[in-house]
Amino acid sequence: MPIAQINIARFVRAKDDPANAAFFEALDHVNAMAEASDGFIWRLIGDGNDATDLEVLPGDPDLIVNLSVWRDVPALEAFAYRQADHRAVLARRREWFAPIEPAFALWSVDEGHVPTIGEGMAKLDELACNGPGKAVFTFGWYRQNRSVFEGD
Repeated sequence: MPIAQINIARFVRAKDDPANAAFFEALDHVNAMAEASDGFIWRLIGDGNDATDLEVLPGDPDLIVNLSVWRDVPALEAFAYRQADHRAVLARRREWFAPIEPAFALWSVDEGHVPTIGEGMAKLDELACNGPGKAVFTFGWYRQNRSVFEGD
């Protein structure tokens, strides 16, 4: 069964601050690497080639979202942690973004389902309130409980 992922981030400085230039310079390339990855299905795109222009929360222009669908958790995990260009951006996230908890959530979706920002934000809220479980989870929870998904 496919999985959706959301991750959110709030810039430490205003989104258009020159200190964030390296993040934006890497974004198109990293997104292209995601799209070329085995198991990639879909990602949210706004007016540009990314979703950084989309309003996640009203009045919070420095909060950005990444929302995508993948064939399964191992495919997403391979991209997230083993694709060198993504890892390089991930390693620098503290330069650009303030800590948010939780900032990342995974959940199963039906074939062909396209998640919305609202759905993803609700999953983050569910994770914050109830912790991980089969309905919404993290990579770590999945690794420890992958048998829960066998047969899905």
